[in-house]
Amino acid sequence: MQLKINVQSKVVHYDNNEQTLLDCLESSNVEVHYHCRDGFCGACRVTLVEGEINYPLGEPLAYVGDNEILPCCCVPVTDITLLIEE
Repeated sequence: MQLKINVQSKVVHYDNNEQTLLDCLESSNVEVHYHCRDGFCGACRVTLVEGEINYPLGEPLAYVGDNEILPCCCVPVTDITLLIEE
């Protein structure tokens, strides 16, 4: 089943379960600021407006607030909608 990611007025398809959400967004030319790619720094933090994600390697060490996720180390479980601050 191909999941849809609604972000910045476009729809990105997540169809490779081996990649992180950040990798998927980058391959679709959606810019997300990042540094470590491992859930330590929190630089890639975005707002999850709708849907569910999972952290396959365990919860990230960086602080995440309510409705915030770290795309560098998560994968979508359902269709999701993201808000990325410019």
